[in-house]
Amino acid sequence: MAGNSKRRGAVRKPGTKKGPTVGSGGRGRRALEGKGPTPKAENRPYHPAAKRKAAQKARAAARPKRPTRPGADYVVGRNAVLEALQAEVPALHLELAPRTEPDDRIKESLALAAQQGLPILEAGKVELDRRTGAAHHQGIALKVAPYQYAAPQDLLERAADAAQTPLIVALDSVTDPHNLGAVLRSAGAFGVHGVLVPQRRSAPMGATAWKVSAGAAARVPVAQATNLVRALEEYKAEGLFVVGLDAHGSVDVSQIPVAAGPLVVVTGSEGKGLSRLVRQVCDLTVAIPMDAATESLNAAVATGIVLYEVAKTRRSTQDR
Repeated sequence: MAGNSKRRGAVRKPGTKKGPTVGSGGRGRRALEGKGPTPKAENRPYHPAAKRKAAQKARAAARPKRPTRPGADYVVGRNAVLEALQAEVPALHLELAPRTEPDDRIKESLALAAQQGLPILEAGKVELDRRTGAAHHQGIALKVAPYQYAAPQDLLERAADAAQTPLIVALDSVTDPHNLGAVLRSAGAFGVHGVLVPQRRSAPMGATAWKVSAGAAARVPVAQATNLVRALEEYKAEGLFVVGLDAHGSVDVSQIPVAAGPLVVVTGSEGKGLSRLVRQVCDLTVAIPMDAATESLNAAVATGIVLYEVAKTRRSTQDR
């Protein structure tokens, strides 16, 4: 009967905490909505499958990595590949992606590769991405052969064969291949007979160094020493002066007293400079005057400045 307040369920029992409501305000509707698809078992942190996956990743991270073949690398990009082929960089083969637009650089690269007897292989874009480490290859890549390092004594023999006063650059813990390539470029410009690097803690003579050197790596040999300090001492025994670059050097770079003689210029890493033992073996250290706000120069830039000053001194000595 309408209005019968005694009907069961018509009123809320006294003492209940929840008061009467008109509606849920949408809360009921939202509660009925799903939370999306159930994650995979391996993506749920407390699921056994997820724990197995985490254990596999941990074992893979702890497993020693398989060593790669030193020096085997790729020169990528249309300009870089063309420059490498023009410089006759030792290479294994040329790789080209199908449906690559054949502009003048591609055509000349194919012609040079055929002229040099290099195999021309077809490789898809995905495969080129994988082999070159997702570099910007523009559909073409040149696989460089492992570099054949010279011996430290070979650099002296090269100067003797040319009847010239030896000039050698040694790099102490320079690990950036861009710096190595730039040093080679300066070495080629200023008549250096070779660059000496240690076997450990040194940039590899790979595709990056070839590319940055702009062809100079084909003209300037790189020698590798098992022990850099011992190799420098052997150069000193042959009559060469060892000059190290140091921010606190005792001699200004424009006033190197032994620049006209047989010389080894030693450059250290940009951050730490020359190592203690290498500094001790140097006959003298030279500094490049700089503004006080500049802490240090790039290793390749500093080497280029010193080589320019040495070349200028040698030219003025010859003109006398």
